[in-house]
Amino acid sequence: MTAERPIGEDDLHAYVDGHLRPERRAAIDDYLKAHPDAAAQVSSYVQHREELRQRLSAKGSEPIPTRLRVANIMAARKRSPLRDWQRSAAAAAIWLLVGSILGATSHAWIVSKSGSANDGTQQVGQEAIAAYRTYVTETAHPVEVGASQEAHLVQWLSRRVGKPLHAPDLTGQGYRLIGGRLLPAEASPAALFMYEDSSGRRLTLYARTDKEESSSSFRFESQGDISAFSWIDKNLSYVITGRIDRNALLKIAETVYHQSETVSSDPRGKL
Repeated sequence: MTAERPIGEDDLHAYVDGHLRPERRAAIDDYLKAHPDAAAQVSSYVQHREELRQRLSAKGSEPIPTRLRVANIMAARKRSPLRDWQRSAAAAAIWLLVGSILGATSHAWIVSKSGSANDGTQQVGQEAIAAYRTYVTETAHPVEVGASQEAHLVQWLSRRVGKPLHAPDLTGQGYRLIGGRLLPAEASPAALFMYEDSSGRRLTLYARTDKEESSSSFRFESQGDISAFSWIDKNLSYVITGRIDRNALLKIAETVYHQSETVSSDPRGKL
């Protein structure tokens, strides 16, 4: 005769749910009489079950939701291959569109303020916007050194920043250089070049050294009516800032980038 197996937790739960054979149930009845702790535990299980039944009693009278009916579930499974194909096609179309947009930019893909840009680029952008707000409205002293001393201005700022700089030519975009100034920054001084168009609207180019060696993408952010594009190239952080349309500012940022690349690769370029 085979010995009866020991009574465990699973037996107690099956006892509460009424899923035991009569002979096994009788054995557990005897077990509970001899083990008060186990009997108290079973009473607790019964109480919890009844409380749960009362809380869910209203749900039991509700009709089964359409989406959970067997016929509808089976029909959905038959349609799923088509839906998967449609999802894949949609995803491919989206990536194709994204690729086209990215290829249209001449420098790199653009990161919005909420995108994945490094914290350093974000901080430099905020510094540049703050400098723009402070100096762009000045009438008597918007710059320390005027454009008439451009060579001296560029040499002075390059020496203080610690990297070769140049004042980009933005006449093709309708802006002329009016001068620049030296600014305090987090770890080293920063340079600020200021430009103005025929209507008196101004924009600034902010530059300072950065620990990042590799280039970064253009990062766009705006504060009110002020827009800014920032990027990192050859250990220099650049920010072009102005109260102009985003697309127009992007073209200026690309011009600054390409001119910086040309000058840095040509030792005869003005520094």
